[in-house]
Parts: sequence; C-alpha cells; structure tokens
Amino acid sequence: MCYVVTHGKENQHTFVMKILVLNCGSSSIKYKLFEMETKQVIAQGGVEKIGLKDSFLLVKLPDGEKVQIDKEMPEHTVGIELILQTLTDPKLGCIKSLNEINAVGHRVVHGGEKFNKSVLITDEVIKNIEACIDLAPLHNPANLKGIHAIEKTLPGVPQVAVFDTAFHQTMPDYAYMYALPYELYEKYAIRRYGFHGTSHRYVSARVCEFLGVDPKQQKIVTAHIGNGGSCAAVKFGESVDTSMGLTPVEGLVMGTRAGDLDLGAATFIMDKEHLTTQEFSTLVNKKSGLFGVSGVSSDARDIDAAIREGNRRADLARKMFIYRVIKYIGAFAAAMNGVDTIVFTGGIGENDAYIRSEIVKGVSFLGITLDEAANNCRGKEALISTADSKVKVCVIPTDEELMIATDTAALV
Repeated sequence: MCYVVTHGKENQHTFVMKILVLNCGSSSIKYKLFEMETKQVIAQGGVEKIGLKDSFLLVKLPDGEKVQIDKEMPEHTVGIELILQTLTDPKLGCIKSLNEINAVGHRVVHGGEKFNKSVLITDEVIKNIEACIDLAPLHNPANLKGIHAIEKTLPGVPQVAVFDTAFHQTMPDYAYMYALPYELYEKYAIRRYGFHGTSHRYVSARVCEFLGVDPKQQKIVTAHIGNGGSCAAVKFGESVDTSMGLTPVEGLVMGTRAGDLDLGAATFIMDKEHLTTQEFSTLVNKKSGLFGVSGVSSDARDIDAAIREGNRRADLARKMFIYRVIKYIGAFAAAMNGVDTIVFTGGIGENDAYIRSEIVKGVSFLGITLDEAANNCRGKEALISTADSKVKVCVIPTDEELMIATDTAALV
C-alpha cells in the first residue's frame, strides 16, 4: 500500500501498486498486469509471430474469453505499444491511463556471474545484460528489446530485471565448474549457470508453505518439466546444483533440445555431417529431444497420442524423457545426502499424471509411495505421495510472473 505524493504532501487516499510483467522471446511477448495488494492478475495475453506478416496479439479477458487482434508487428516496440493500447482500451482494457502502471518487471534469461538477485535497471545493468548475449544469443537480445521498448513508450517508469540464472548463483564452485582448462573459465566465464531459476525459487518456497515446513530445514528436488526442462537441488532454501549448464541445452531430454550428450559425439557428428558450430547448435537446440527421437512432435500430448497408435519411436522418446528425470532426481538426492520433498512443475510436471507416476516409480528406492488417486490431478497444488511415504511428492504450478512482480514491487 502506498500514498500518492504530490508536491511533497501526501494525499489522503491510497493507491494500489500495479506492475506490468513482460517476458520477451525472440518472436513473442507474454505479459501480465498485477494489482499488488491482492496479487491478482487484472490483464494478461501475448503477442506471437513478431517479424512475420501474420503476427497477432491474443488478449485473455477476466471471464476466460480470448480476443485476437491481428496486426503486422515488425519488431518488439510495436508489440509493446499494442499491449499498452489494449490495457487502456475502453472495451478490452482494465486501466484508464498508462500512469497507473507503477513499474515494469522483465524476465531476463542470462545474468552471468554479475547478478545473484533481481535489480533495478540502469544503464550499467543494461551493459551487463548485453555482455551476456554470447551466453544466451536467442534470449538476451529479445529481453533487451523489451527493456528498450518500455524506455521509449513509458519513459521514467522504473524497470526491474529478474534473472533466470540468479537463483543458481548459490551453487558451490565444485558444482558449477566444468573440468576444462581453468583458463577457459577465467577468459570466458565458462561454467554451469542453470536456468528456470525464477520457477525453481518459486516452487521450492511455495511447497514449504503448502506443507507447513521450514525451508531452512528442507532438502528439495524441483523438477520443472515442459518443452524446456530442468531439475534443481535446493538445500535449506538455496540452489546447490541444477541440470542445465552454460546454456539451456544441457541436462534433461526436452521438447527439441538434446540434453546431456557425450562431447566426443558432438565432434564426431560435426565431422561426419560437415556441420558448422551454428548448424550443430541448431541440431541440438531445435531438432533433437522428443522431436528428434520420435520424429512426431516436441509436444508430450502428441507423443502420447502417437504411442496409443503404436508408434515405437514415440514410446522410446517418452521412456528416455522419463529415465533422464529419474537419473537427475537420484543424483541430486545423493548430492544433498538425502531428500525430503520432490516437486513437479512446468507444463508436463503439472499436467501429466502418467509421466509423474513413472518418474516416482523410478525413485521408489528413496522410500516414496505414490497416492495414485491424488496423482490424478492437473494444474493444481497437490500432495501426491501417501501419508507414510518417507519423501513427500507434490505438484506445485509455477508462477514466474508473480515472482517477477513481487521482486519488482520490493525493489521499487
């Protein structure tokens, strides 16, 4: 709750802080407008296909209705201008004036070693985000476009950067270093950074609230599994290891990303297929994972449908996906010398009861018993292990946008 201050005197009425959260991808912008007193989402939607002729804004109205606005958007500024116009639109909007937006929070994918928490955006911060472009060439430039577009369209409104990598900056050096010549770390900061940090931070804290336990006493493995996926080991409230590495391609099998791969296989493939580094990067980022193995789709729902039709490769892809998560949960339980809670989140983690059940079976040696009836749930908070299970297993839908809004409010 804040007071309106005019000419050094407080007005007697109070206003509720409203924060716009932006998540800018290379060709998309997702947004949510929060009213911070109630933490309620009062507007949300997204721009798709920026740079293409058939770009559009999809607005999700409070009653669940969706309205599509077709407009050619050659770059991000046009998309953000359209979002702001829609927020103040008499029919589709929820605010009378853009002056009601008190701050803007941005998801920024890579913060390198510079940022271990969210920060107010300054020229210096922008320089440091630019310096991380090499580490996240698909994401950081898009995140910067969002920041510059807001500078242009809402000049003077404070902006906050919330980094995907920040939560994992508590990892010890022996966990984040690669066994490469040390000079490569000194020269290029090559190390494990990890991603999905805002999601891992949110669900690891939220599950403790949900279970009524102290996060400072808990060893938690969080499994954020969707089209992108990662596991994290969260010990006493801090990330001590995570499956993604220098880039988001390491770790789990994902929709189109390969995950863990023998480095010798990388050079072998490049030699045999005569691939440039860029072509190889496309291979492991865009053409691998569930899509590459199944030949069907990167989407778990399509894989599931193909399996029901007897597609052997789709079945193999799903088995590989499940097996890799099992391995990481086991590894992180060992890394923390025990585990109290396992949390599923992300599109697949929140919605796919079969995949959750198979993963839990694979780590039943930890003393876990699944409550099959409780596991039969989608997209809601649930305890899915039995009362006598040694490790608690939960589903916690992630809310990265709320986390970004909360950080932004705290800093502003």
